[in-house]
Parts: sequence; C-alpha cells; structure tokens
Amino acid sequence: MFLDKLKEVPKNLYLIILFVGGFILFLAINTLVFQAFSTSSLFTTHGILDFEFAWTVEQIELIFTTWGSTGMAMQESGVIWDFIYIIGYVSFAFGGILFVTRKVSGNFQKVGLYVSFIAVLSGLFDVIENIFLLIMLQNSSAIPTFAPPIAGIMATIKFTCLAIALLYFVTGLVVALILTVKKK
Repeated sequence: MFLDKLKEVPKNLYLIILFVGGFILFLAINTLVFQAFSTSSLFTTHGILDFEFAWTVEQIELIFTTWGSTGMAMQESGVIWDFIYIIGYVSFAFGGILFVTRKVSGNFQKVGLYVSFIAVLSGLFDVIENIFLLIMLQNSSAIPTFAPPIAGIMATIKFTCLAIALLYFVTGLVVALILTVKKK
C-alpha cells in the first residue's frame, strides 16, 4: 500500500530539509513580499482576505474601486508570488507532518499520513483559487460571475485543510514529546 511506502521514504534528513527549506521560503516571501501589502495604505480597507472571500461580483467591484489600478497591480503581483509561497508552506507543512508521523505510531500515525496529503491538497486548492483571483484581476471590467464564489470556495477549503494540518502537527508534536519523555 502506498501509505506504508510513504512511512519509509524519505528519511528524516530529507524531511528536515523539506521542512526547513519550506519554512525559509515561507518566511522569505512573507517578509520580503507580503509585508509590503500589510504596510500599504492601499489595503487598509480591503486586504487580500477580503478579496479571497468576496463572494459576489459587486463585492469584488467595491474592492477594486477601493484599491484602484495601483492596488490591483500590486495584488496581481502578490497572487503571482503566492504560487511560489504555496511551495513553501506546503513543503513546510508536509515535511513537518511526516516528521511527526515518524515519531508516533498506530492510528495516530496513520491519520498523520492522510493529513500530510491534506497539506498538499491545501496547495492545490490555493492554486485554483489564485487562477480565479487572476481571472478577476485581469478582467476587472467584466468580472465573470462564477469567479468570486469559486475563489471563495477554494479559499475556504484551503484554509480548512491548513487548519487540519496545523492541528495535527501541533498535537503530533505534543504526543511525540510525551512519548520521548516516557521512553527516558
């Protein structure tokens, strides 16, 4: 079974490299790229989360009016950077979860293997979301009515997957630490 093979490969060193590399990419893009968005006065009223969760064309039009062409160009750049960011957070989450699953056993380990795929799925849903965000940004004068709800649904699923991954990772770390202490 594929899940059994996943337990064996890759070795812990590769998982640590994946985890740390993903974390560094995650932090670098957060710090160097997305920090500009949080400090820009263009996005004090409506930020990227407002855009991701604007379920109607009317909400998108309001956001675009508030941002203006400069804000829309910045957001388009941000969405493009997000494709690289996805690689960072998925690597970080996937590597961390698999590392934790190597430290636990039984059903908790099995659940962790499934959750590692949920972390990857979050990236897939983010890619789909980004495509629809770009469709809206590049067709601002005629936003397709299907784009806002699809982007919102994808964002909802993405964040739900990430929440599940984070919950498992934190719980797994606690369980792994308890097991390590009990062994000593």
